[in-house]
Amino acid sequence: MSQKKKSSGERCFNAQIRVVEGDENKRKFVLSFSSEEPYMRWFGLEILSHEEGAIDLSRLSEMGVLLFNHHRDQVLGKVLRVWVENDRGMAEVEFDDDEFSETIRKKVASGTLKGVSVSYRVNVWEEVEAGATSSDGKHKGPCSIAKKWVAYEISIATVPADPSVGVGRSSEEMELEMWHMERQLEINRNYL
Repeated sequence: MSQKKKSSGERCFNAQIRVVEGDENKRKFVLSFSSEEPYMRWFGLEILSHEEGAIDLSRLSEMGVLLFNHHRDQVLGKVLRVWVENDRGMAEVEFDDDEFSETIRKKVASGTLKGVSVSYRVNVWEEVEAGATSSDGKHKGPCSIAKKWVAYEISIATVPADPSVGVGRSSEEMELEMWHMERQLEINRNYL
């Protein structure tokens, strides 16, 4: 188990969204944009740490935007505030009222679009070898844990990579899918 820097570009992670209660025009939504769920990357399992100080939210706080599918020229709105809660990156966002943003907002409000994703850059990694445990005791190796990372933008995503998250998902569905993912991970570990 070691903590080291690894070169990395921007990455995306998927999460969920819900409308802010009491928002008369339904333009504001609270969403979860990241978690500590393991995600399979080309190099193996990646986990985004949500420990105190792991996430640099300054960019999202100062100039955060809500995009469509990570297209930087398709701005849907702004990030009003960001925080970490229950090992999840959370944000309150507000959709703009132009025609394109309104079309996407309606699809989010109706439940047609449920996926959320975040672009980020990892600055410090903890590599956890097979059979070892991470420094915080939460994760078993093999995996790579992003111990210091910067969130760049939040996107409404049409095809999120992680099927266990999204708008309107019941906890039973999520638990069943997590069981299937955990089972597949165990099969993969035994295969290696």
